[in-house]
Amino acid sequence: MMNEDVRPNCFTFPMVLKSCGKLMALVEGEEVHAVVVKFGFMNNTFVGSTLIDMYSSGARVKCAYRVFNEMVIRNVFTWTSMINGYIANGDLASARMLFDLAPERDVVLRNRMITGYIECRDMEEARKLFDVMPNKDLMSWNTLLNGYANNGDVEGCENLFEEMQERNIFSWNGLIGGYAHNGRFSKVIDAFKRMLNESDVQPNDATLVNVLSACTTLGALDLGKWVHVYAESNGYKHNVYVANGLIDMYAKCGVVGNAVDVFRSMDKRDLISWNTIINGLAVHGRGSDALSLFAEMKNSGVKPDGITFIGVLCACSHMGLVEDGFAYFNSMMNEYSIVPQIEHYGCMVDLLGRAGHLEQAVNFVEKMPVQADAVIWTALLGACRVYKSIDFARLALQKLIELDPKNPANYVMLANICGDARRWKDVAELKVAMRDTGSRKVPGCSLIEVSDEVAEFYCFDERHSKSKEIYGALRSLMKALRSSGYVLDFMEVGQESPLFLVD
Repeated sequence: MMNEDVRPNCFTFPMVLKSCGKLMALVEGEEVHAVVVKFGFMNNTFVGSTLIDMYSSGARVKCAYRVFNEMVIRNVFTWTSMINGYIANGDLASARMLFDLAPERDVVLRNRMITGYIECRDMEEARKLFDVMPNKDLMSWNTLLNGYANNGDVEGCENLFEEMQERNIFSWNGLIGGYAHNGRFSKVIDAFKRMLNESDVQPNDATLVNVLSACTTLGALDLGKWVHVYAESNGYKHNVYVANGLIDMYAKCGVVGNAVDVFRSMDKRDLISWNTIINGLAVHGRGSDALSLFAEMKNSGVKPDGITFIGVLCACSHMGLVEDGFAYFNSMMNEYSIVPQIEHYGCMVDLLGRAGHLEQAVNFVEKMPVQADAVIWTALLGACRVYKSIDFARLALQKLIELDPKNPANYVMLANICGDARRWKDVAELKVAMRDTGSRKVPGCSLIEVSDEVAEFYCFDERHSKSKEIYGALRSLMKALRSSGYVLDFMEVGQESPLFLVD
């Protein structure tokens, strides 16, 4: 354009400057800046604001402020660009100083300043600015709501949500997402039901993904199935994000066939789709299907990543394919330039351990370029129990004690191995050692979905309103088991079960 002597105008420069900012081409941006000055467009607020954005995006805030300072005419967009530049580069003090000096503050500028405090995790200042803000719009409420959620203040998120006179899909998603990101999965389901019952707002794909994630964690399969039907009935059948959530939910709830059906019904698949189904199949022992899908994935032109190979190596582990596992492990680096992480090394140790190659597994751990963590040594300890290898088990326990000396579960595992070998003296010594740690084994928590509600309970737990009926049903089941010839095995050391209440 310049070579053909066509004169640029106020619409030309912003597009070119935005491109320079996106590409981090600041040298070219400075050249365009010179042309802006030459053609007399520095007084144009649109061009000036774009120059400020370009310099700010390249961390040249001083240059951005020089542009701002040289502008004779500034409007609210110019002030917003400069304040946003300071916030984006972590200078909240300068941003607030300019904010206080701004002759006009519209809702966008106020929301951006509030967002700046939220990004710095200063919710107190964000709330103060919000409280004095005139003419708050729904976006302002949602901005602060998400701020509480993202900063882990679930109570603050709840309180603000209740204050809101008007709510849209982003309000409900802010609350539901806040619960999900902070591990309050039962609350996710409660809020979702409330949304359906108390509002006219319809869930979108983000809502459904968060709800499916909660169903996955809680094992709420019936609700997950309902969400599946709802999604298909409301236009989300071909939504990749919802489909990926359904695959993950079905796989982790043990209904792998449904997960495969959802995967096969997808028109478009991304890397997450392939990774979720491959890992789901591998974890549930369907290694052959997982490896077949991996081959199909490569043939379709999708490049695997590190998560893909976790599923592939897990599949090999369940099938006892030691040589194939090493071949896949080596192909990570040789074919795809993927640097193995601690999770991949853990899969290889598990592969060798399950196959009974305990000495090779120990040698592999010693030669690893990263230090083995507790997960790897625990996997090896579990393999030692299967193959009754007390010597390697003691080595694994020694490493586990170094990594986590207060965890009594390590002693429990080795005591069970010694118990299987009828080495009762060693069992007694380990029980004393476990007692000397001063810690107790964390009891397992079970979840069960009944009548669309998820109940949790621990060993000897009597909090449930129908605990007498529950234990009565357990006693009946135990009598039926005994009458059919089943004999309980009480050899597990340190293992607790509510079934112990039967007698």
